[in-house]
Amino acid sequence: MTTKILLVEDDQAILMGLKFCLEQEGFQVETALTKKEALAKIDSTISLILLDINLPDGNGFELLKAIPETISVIFLTANDEEVSIVKGLDMGAEDYVTKPFRTRELISRMHAVLRRKNKTPTKIIQLHDLKIDLDRAKVWKKSEEIFLTNMEYKILLILATNPNKVFTREQILADIWDVNEEYVNDNTLTVYIKRLREKIEDTPNDPKIILTVRTIGYKIEA
Repeated sequence: MTTKILLVEDDQAILMGLKFCLEQEGFQVETALTKKEALAKIDSTISLILLDINLPDGNGFELLKAIPETISVIFLTANDEEVSIVKGLDMGAEDYVTKPFRTRELISRMHAVLRRKNKTPTKIIQLHDLKIDLDRAKVWKKSEEIFLTNMEYKILLILATNPNKVFTREQILADIWDVNEEYVNDNTLTVYIKRLREKIEDTPNDPKIILTVRTIGYKIEA
């Protein structure tokens, strides 16, 4: 499968030249000239972001804060000062390349980062445009983190770890009975499902992720 990357660079000439070289190498390349444009293109299909530090409407450090940790980042910087390099790495970037750079060196660094990523076992569930990190109990919709209550997360986990399986309301109630020692009855479950849909569905009244199976219960289709 082709690796999809996002190239964020405010210099149009560098952007187009590098895009051409990376596509010749077999990458699928999305591009962005600004922080705003990049934010609109970050989603779960992106494996790696090449990120310029200096952008016309902000900087790469600001953008990095909005990038899910499941996406690898390599900084492209004209500034080789140690403080900038350390700041980027401390914030979660995997590597940096100082301009001007040789394209072959950049591609080699990209492959190294992607190899490390593929060797690192991660407990991630991805369904539709949702990404669930089981180790950290965090949920993202596209590139935005969704904040769930303990009960909402528990219900989502029951369904998401068993895609296509229909759970009766009784089964779900039995699984969540002891969460925070909180009693949940059938009516309360309906409320939790409604709130969960409001957070993860594009159109809560016409759900595409958590589906109701009439007279039985709920399921998530893979």
